[in-house]
Parts: sequence; structure tokens; C-alpha cells
Amino acid sequence: MASADNERMARMAELDIDPAQLEAYRQRLSEEIEASIALEPGVLMLHAVALKDEPGKIRILEVYASRRDYEAHLQTPHFLRYKNLTAGMIRSLTLVDVDPVAMCAQPATAS
Repeated sequence: MASADNERMARMAELDIDPAQLEAYRQRLSEEIEASIALEPGVLMLHAVALKDEPGKIRILEVYASRRDYEAHLQTPHFLRYKNLTAGMIRSLTLVDVDPVAMCAQPATAS
């Protein structure tokens, strides 16, 4: 049996972004997500969405290969840069541990 450190880890981040800084925040978030997926094999999925009627309410579904990969992600230069650049943009942040029930995606295709 795999240890807890080696089991997949999923988390939902619930953020409330200052409306005056929303576009800048979204740019920083996109940069961070792209870097994490490109540079970290243990980052399996990062999906960010905004509530339709409240665009400053951002939800990020994060899935990591293990808790160790999640903890390593928090120390990467691109994540630390994101945290530093967005610190004054985020009015609140709640991290919720979740258990995946069903997750599927179409395979990426070349366009």
C-alpha cells in the first residue's frame, strides 16, 4: 500500500480578487499555471474558473501526484513569484482539501 506522502492530492482554492486588479491577477495566474504544468511533472492538473456572475471569485482545482509534489510546488521560483506579485490582489483565500470523484478530459490534440 502506498504511503500518504505518495498518494494523489487534490485541493480546491477559493479566491476573492480585488475587482480593480482582476485583469492583472488573471494574467499572473495564467503565467503561473502554464509554468507549473510545463516545469513540474508532479503537477497533474491546474484548472481555474471564475463564478459566472462574480468574476472576481476564482476557483482553482489543483491535482498533484503526491503531497510531496504539492509541497515542492510551493517552493518553486514561478509559484513564489506568483505569490509575491499577487499578494495585494487577493482579498481572501480558502484552501479546501477534496477527494476526486470522477475526473476526465479529452486528450490534447495538435492544432
